[in-house]
Amino acid sequence: MQMKLFRPLLALTVLAAAIAGPAAAQTADQAIFGVWRNPKNSVHVDVRPCAAGACGVVVWANADAQADARKGGTENLIGLQLFRNFNQQANGRWRGKVFVPDLNATFSGSAELIDRDHLRARGCLFANVLCKAQVWVRVAPPLG
Repeated sequence: MQMKLFRPLLALTVLAAAIAGPAAAQTADQAIFGVWRNPKNSVHVDVRPCAAGACGVVVWANADAQADARKGGTENLIGLQLFRNFNQQANGRWRGKVFVPDLNATFSGSAELIDRDHLRARGCLFANVLCKAQVWVRVAPPLG
């Protein structure tokens, strides 16, 4: 049961954390903006400016991801804000809150830039407990 809950949490935490990577003309505080995909290419998130940091909105999801979200109580995955208040830390890592539709719950997430188009995202069920990391890929520069 614990692994069943951990998998969707990890997927969306990592997705939400997948927000760091500079585009050529962006300043350091704009580097997270753009569209990112998870390793299975089942969800794409557009990272946008939001308050003092960044937020991520689902702009595409395959049928399986949408069905998983519905099973968790989230009817519409497309257009859903998965993460909020991601802010860059002094060490360059980004931290914020992640909503996981599969579990209908909010958790913490983080991301660290590997290079311009790849980042290592990390999610934990609880503070530094049952954590896992994945590498996310930039799909496109910021939308509109």
